[in-house]
Amino acid sequence: MAPAAPRRAGSGKKAASWTQDPEGVRRNILAIARAEFVENGLSGARVDEIAAKTSTSKRMIYYYFGDKEGLYRAVLEEMYARIRNFERSLDLAALPPREAIATLAGFTFDYHADNPDFVRLVMVENIHHARHLENSAEIGELNLSAIDMIREVYERGLREGVFRAGLDPIDIHLTISALSFYNVSNRASILQVFGHDMGAPGARERRRASIIDTVLRMLAP
Repeated sequence: MAPAAPRRAGSGKKAASWTQDPEGVRRNILAIARAEFVENGLSGARVDEIAAKTSTSKRMIYYYFGDKEGLYRAVLEEMYARIRNFERSLDLAALPPREAIATLAGFTFDYHADNPDFVRLVMVENIHHARHLENSAEIGELNLSAIDMIREVYERGLREGVFRAGLDPIDIHLTISALSFYNVSNRASILQVFGHDMGAPGARERRRASIIDTVLRMLAP
């Protein structure tokens, strides 16, 4: 059940939106906040600006999220939940081990390329030494599921003799994530230094295939 709204002055469109669709208002706040944090970082984003662009008020933002850092943490939680949910939808357990890893690597690359806001927010959080991730039990649990999924595929591959022994599932995850992340985080600098646009369609497809091949070679016996 949604919490009761605190009393506030005024009626109008914003008040009606809250009472008619509280979850919709919450999603609207998170979407606007995500864009502000991506553009300005945690330090530069302003709750006044976020409130002005939403279907609610500054007071209601504080009611939902406590303060700006609470709002920022909720944005992070939503974004991590989204990528983990997409990963689960791949149903890797139903695929042969090599195909499962190739599918995961290709998906991870595409997800990062198609969701640059995720990459930028992770970069913002690293500037703040991941203290908001540290304070979110939800994100911790979500990310452990990603390692468990790789562990299951890796152990099947070991039993079938298609993967080499001695690898840690987290190293497999880090390799896939790092290769996918770099293609977005360093796109602008690589373009300026080498004149190579990693996001151009042809370059993107070649890089995707190279990353899948690299990960499979890492695992090969």
